[in-house]
Amino acid sequence: MRKLILLVGLCLLVGCARTQPAPQKTEDEPPPIKSVDVVKATPQETTLAPGESGVVLVRLQIKDGYHVNANPPSQSYLKPTQIELKPAEGISVEFITYPDPLIRTFAFSETPLKVYEGATEIRVNLKADMRASPGKHNLSAQLRVQACDDKVCYAPGAMDLIVPVNVK
Repeated sequence: MRKLILLVGLCLLVGCARTQPAPQKTEDEPPPIKSVDVVKATPQETTLAPGESGVVLVRLQIKDGYHVNANPPSQSYLKPTQIELKPAEGISVEFITYPDPLIRTFAFSETPLKVYEGATEIRVNLKADMRASPGKHNLSAQLRVQACDDKVCYAPGAMDLIVPVNVK
């Protein structure tokens, strides 16, 4: 009798330990939303003379129904929209100005949040030093965003950009 109970218990244990097959993805199921797919970033070309400062605009177009966190964000745990440019060939970043945020209320937050929606621009002040060589320069940049809709926020993402700068 003992052996029978032990055998039944062992069978139950082995049966419960089997893994279930992963659910099959259907064709109707949309792919997961990525923050970088919600935002289109377009750096505008700028021209600087050696020794001059100037502004390059990075235009953001955020898909309807979505927003990204402002910089600075409303809460410390939210990921801000942030751009980083690598200085190159005698061109450096002086400072970056982020747009004024919109204040919105969402179902997932008890407090209103600072966000960007629709079309907006980030202003990057650049300086060409006196040794900057004339011609076209492409500065590498990275834009980090965290997109949300009115119910949830998605994983933050980053996109690589090229910022065209002409030195006269």
